[in-house]
Amino acid sequence: MLAPSSPHKFRLFSVIAVLALATLGTLFYLSLSAKPAMPDVSFTNLKGEKISAQSLRGKVVMVNFWATSCTTCIAEMPHMIETYNKYNKQGLEFVAVAMSYDPPNYVLNYSETRKLPFQVALDVQGRLAQAFGDVKLTPTTFVIDKQGHILKRYVGQPSFPELNALLEQALAA
Repeated sequence: MLAPSSPHKFRLFSVIAVLALATLGTLFYLSLSAKPAMPDVSFTNLKGEKISAQSLRGKVVMVNFWATSCTTCIAEMPHMIETYNKYNKQGLEFVAVAMSYDPPNYVLNYSETRKLPFQVALDVQGRLAQAFGDVKLTPTTFVIDKQGHILKRYVGQPSFPELNALLEQALAA
């Protein structure tokens, strides 16, 4: 690149370079801070009822991928029930999605014997796990804001004080 030949041209060149870098920096920051949207999916609960992602708009939503054979999932479930009961009246919705390899009768039995108070959905063909970024590890929990943006993805049991703080912030927004 040829250097500008006068101080005026050099100053103009410097201003253009600074503006270009600032623009690139802003675009980079926005790409990192942009929150991905919840996939446009439909859950089918254990009663056979459909729950569309669209119907959950305006609410804070937790989507928890789990399995009856997952010891961490079973260990965290009482905390998930407690979290749901604590925030449901403030607008929290919760969908526990059983993984495709989990036998439906095991899921139904677990849901009934533990009296799970939230929606439990089956992912028989694995399409929900695929739509949420090809979830393979359980538990995996997504927190979604009222506008349908994913605020956080937890792999493994979340820190419940941190999760509660995030839910309180999202519910207040």
